[in-house]
Amino acid sequence: MKTPDARRPRPGSDILRTALRRNLGAMAWGTVLMGLYQAGETAFPIALGLIVEHTMQDRSPGALALSIGVLAVIITTVSLSWRFGMRILQKANTTEAHRWRVQVADCGLEPVARDAGLKSGEVLTIATEDADQTADIIEVVPLLISSLVAVLVAAVALGLADIRLGLLVIVGTVAILSVLSVMSKRIGSSTREQQARVARAGAKVADLITGLRPLHGFGGNHAAFRSYRKVSTEAKHQAITVAGVNGAYAGTAAALNAALAVGVTLTAGWLAFDGRISVGELVMAVGLAQFIMEPLKMFSDMPKYVMMARASAERMALVLVAPPVATSGPERPAAGGDLEIDCVRYGALRDLKFEVPAGQFVAIAVYQPRAAADLAAILALRVPPHAYEGVVRVSGEELAALSIEAVRAHMLVNPYDGEIFAGTLRTNIDPSGTSRTVAEAVEASMLTDVVALHREGLDHGVRDRGANLSGGQRQRLSLARALAADTDILVLHDPTTAVDAVTEQLIARNVAELRRGRTTIVITSSPALLDAADRVLVLDDGAVTAEDTHRNLLAGDEGYYLAVAR
Repeated sequence: MKTPDARRPRPGSDILRTALRRNLGAMAWGTVLMGLYQAGETAFPIALGLIVEHTMQDRSPGALALSIGVLAVIITTVSLSWRFGMRILQKANTTEAHRWRVQVADCGLEPVARDAGLKSGEVLTIATEDADQTADIIEVVPLLISSLVAVLVAAVALGLADIRLGLLVIVGTVAILSVLSVMSKRIGSSTREQQARVARAGAKVADLITGLRPLHGFGGNHAAFRSYRKVSTEAKHQAITVAGVNGAYAGTAAALNAALAVGVTLTAGWLAFDGRISVGELVMAVGLAQFIMEPLKMFSDMPKYVMMARASAERMALVLVAPPVATSGPERPAAGGDLEIDCVRYGALRDLKFEVPAGQFVAIAVYQPRAAADLAAILALRVPPHAYEGVVRVSGEELAALSIEAVRAHMLVNPYDGEIFAGTLRTNIDPSGTSRTVAEAVEASMLTDVVALHREGLDHGVRDRGANLSGGQRQRLSLARALAADTDILVLHDPTTAVDAVTEQLIARNVAELRRGRTTIVITSSPALLDAADRVLVLDDGAVTAEDTHRNLLAGDEGYYLAVAR
């Protein structure tokens, strides 16, 4: 199995090198075609100068026709080379950006998440904006080379007319790039800071969306919105700063390029006035001074895009080189569904010890919500084995020795706040489209009334996060998905807190019937689910303090009665 450690760490510079290496073929063809485009653009004023120099002197119709044919060839070359060159480069750019998006998303969604210290909103920004800007390096290098070709062709052509014109272009280009390379460093640092602040704002939005209902419940939404406004304002101010830096860079580049073009034009005019160059060479020089503006602009823009790509690559490296939370073991759990918790200490759990034999339906009544959350996190593998004391065994094998992907296929932990995705009821219940128990899961979770409400049935559309469903409907949909997975071990964390008492009774009975013969663990305070279980474990102050059937505990344990009786 490929583990997270199999990926070689990638600093930002390595990410850029990898992107370039993977696209050498496309970049080579793109460079050739864009070089032809720039050479054709530059050749146009040269050809005009030669026409003036020779054709108009001879006044020959044949020479004029030949000149028109040459111009047609140049224009055709310019048009086709640009069209196909940019098509090749943009396809490679888009493909490379997609590769990095997938890789960043894989690091965020893999069985053992990486400890990047970033929130989901920040990872989302890295997987979108930063991936796109990093892939821009695929276009930057060919355009840089092709622009250099244009500048060199212009310098050589002008140098043949008069060495001073050629030297002016070369010296001017070097001076422009020297000034702009210094400015591009400021762009890189400013862009990096802007991306970080935008990512923090995105993370705050994700947190607000997730917790909006609870915030409304206790009136904390205004404070949360003020918090978001603060990070959003910081991102806005940094964006304005970056825009200012970019504007200064673009203005400086345009001014320097124009100064060089004016310098070439005035120098050529002076040389022509002195009789040192011909009228045709003057036409060529003036034309090149105008046409050279585009490659010079493109050439001078490249340092900025290189710095932006590097800043984005370094942000992607925050995710890609982050160490995994835990290393997956090589073994797979054996068939069967027994689960053993042996003296586990973590968070609110204190020497927690119990065993669930294969095929048993066990309910765990947890008096402290924090302990329930910690237990669910350990079983869901969100906490690596080295982070807690004690041992968790699945089918007799220690959790640390098992493949995490295999454990998750063998044991499903369904959280109380399971995500609902945009799509349909069916795709939420059976995302892979492979479950054979969708109908049974719908019936057991009492989702049948939701299906019956809509003409499309299971194909009824669901909005992102289940925005068009009630809280109880979302909870039952999440439960249906867990039941449809049909795993050997199923752990449910408070699966019925948002449904009414009658529906809760029916769900408890249905789940017990559907899961008969397979291991089922329910962390709950619901009397209906506790009564449906084969036995109940009472978890108080981080340890199991009592164990019996629900009815026996009600009769003999006053603390249990007060905690669960409704």
